[in-house]
Amino acid sequence: MKNIFKKIIAYILRVESQLVLFKYKPKIITITGSVGKTSTKDAVYAVISKIAHVRKSEKSYNSEIGLPLTILGISNGWNNPLVWLCNIFKGLWLFIGPHEYPKWLVLEVGVGKPGDMRRTALWLKTDVVIITAIGETPAHIEFFNSRKHLIEEKNSLVKTLKKDGLLILNADDPDVLEMKAKTKNIVITYGFKEDADIVGSSETISYNNNCEPEGVIFRVDEQGKSLPVIIEGVFGRNHVYAALATLALSSGLKFNILNAINSLKNYDVPPGRVRLLRGIKDCLIIDDTYNSSPFACKSALETLGQVKCTGRKIAILGDMLQLGRHTVEAHKSVGKIAKENCNILMVVGPRAQAIKSGAIEAGMNSEAIFEFLDSYQTAKFLETFVQKNDLFLIKGSQGMRMERVVEGVILDKENKDKLLVRQDDEWLKRDDKSMP
Repeated sequence: MKNIFKKIIAYILRVESQLVLFKYKPKIITITGSVGKTSTKDAVYAVISKIAHVRKSEKSYNSEIGLPLTILGISNGWNNPLVWLCNIFKGLWLFIGPHEYPKWLVLEVGVGKPGDMRRTALWLKTDVVIITAIGETPAHIEFFNSRKHLIEEKNSLVKTLKKDGLLILNADDPDVLEMKAKTKNIVITYGFKEDADIVGSSETISYNNNCEPEGVIFRVDEQGKSLPVIIEGVFGRNHVYAALATLALSSGLKFNILNAINSLKNYDVPPGRVRLLRGIKDCLIIDDTYNSSPFACKSALETLGQVKCTGRKIAILGDMLQLGRHTVEAHKSVGKIAKENCNILMVVGPRAQAIKSGAIEAGMNSEAIFEFLDSYQTAKFLETFVQKNDLFLIKGSQGMRMERVVEGVILDKENKDKLLVRQDDEWLKRDDKSMP
């Protein structure tokens, strides 16, 4: 009954969304990939918001219901039929009555199972499609027959492009770059390869006068110009790629590149995405708890290895979910990377045992590895484990709720609702039900 109700709601909201798009005719930018969708969405929004009225997918509203919620500008009704009924009337009134509507929509599109793209986004007519990266073992691969099958599912978003639409591809991902040969649309590529249209280089971490990390700096080459780009408060190549994708968009749409770069300097990066937070006892936390996949986890570990610090480097890694038959191999591979980039490794959850195995196989001392059943147990242990100047990387799939670990060591607990991911009422109710 619940699934039937959900399908009916999704259908009604999709029809209303189509009517609203027909009426207001906004420019539509869609973003997909296995890594970096949300970071790219937020970077794109930061640039366009300076020049036009724009709306972006809130949180990760990237499903068959999430996209209509963004298009109609309504909230998630969760399991409340009255809220959904109210939402339906709001969507209808948006179409019937006079309203000020955004000139641009920036929509994140996710796929978890075969057929998701058809249900979620193929009814759109888009002006720009950005495809970020797939990775060797993509998230959600559990539900696909093969990696190729998942790539084809994501590639189908290109079919939504208008004839004069713009396709933006990550040149560093071979599977993404291959999509260039399958379209007649204008294509702009970005990445660190010299033959990309927008080329990044000289990526480094910036530090303040106290030798504390502040953000990332890199250069971008575009049409013969080489310009510095600074992004404050975040780390990792994931954010650099998001910036490069946004600058590729700016180049393709003839925006002012200097203005775009300035918009990226301190834009609002959501919680849980490689953000630097201050912790108790003068420790620092790289909070990457929004979600996890093998590609993203390895990238985060390499970032941990690159950051200079005087204390211990500690990686706290939870299970990576929805990897199916690739689960053990992917976790072991992460463990081998962890060995090279941290002094102490903490693994959380049953699947993360393979991270421990991979680290030991790579030569890590087993005495430097700690095991925990869940995020509650980990947070409790850290209360007495933290030392001055420690640097923590905390990461895991959404279902592992690794933000609880961050909450245990964060300094500014009064503002945790703003600093941590998944702090809205619906998630906190789940916490109450799952307390040990």
